[in-house]
Amino acid sequence: MSSGRRRRGPDARRLALRTAAGRPNDLAADRALALALTPVSRETSERLDRFVATLLTWQRRINLIAPSTEPKLWTRHVADSLQLLKLAPQAQTWVDLGSGGGFPGLAIACALVDIPGARVHLVESNTKKAAFLREAARMAGAPAEVHATRIEDFVENFAGPVDVVTARALAPLVALLPAAYPLLTSGAVGLFPKGQDVDHELTEAAKCWSIQSSLAPSLTDPKGQIVCVMGLQPLQFKRE
Repeated sequence: MSSGRRRRGPDARRLALRTAAGRPNDLAADRALALALTPVSRETSERLDRFVATLLTWQRRINLIAPSTEPKLWTRHVADSLQLLKLAPQAQTWVDLGSGGGFPGLAIACALVDIPGARVHLVESNTKKAAFLREAARMAGAPAEVHATRIEDFVENFAGPVDVVTARALAPLVALLPAAYPLLTSGAVGLFPKGQDVDHELTEAAKCWSIQSSLAPSLTDPKGQIVCVMGLQPLQFKRE
């Protein structure tokens, strides 16, 4: 298998470093920090290298991540995504809403290759980003399925089991919860990374929803927290 990898061309890790806007040392150090924060197997780190290399290549054509975050891509995006795994260690089926550049969904898929039956559904309505996600998933060999459709349409038509629903930098909770609600009614957990305004978002969402949730501190953002939603019910249907 190692000879097969060599035939693909330059080592993915070196390619990722070389294409990082002229800042290879910054990206290499950031990679080391990210993998210290969220340790993974060697095989998973190699899959992540191929994912990152593909992202940086496509980043020249379409905006997948903010250019200012490229030197911190591994901690800002990869580790920030991987930390969700410890909050749902038994989960097999994930749905990532608004996957964009592949965070958190595709990064998580890279870590689930050895889990029998694991699958990550990446929902992205932008056709160019969906094309990137397909190529990145193929290059990484990750168990991910890309759905190039609107979130509302996916949720309405998806009939499979769901263990976890994720969304990162997609929308405030007051808008995100209605979109995720149909998927959460079957017992799935919602994992939504948020920044320093998380308390305000929860307060606003609580005006419309009865929310059973907890907060987990972010490993990558001192001001960030992850909203873990275990139960969700519209207030108008709440029973006494």
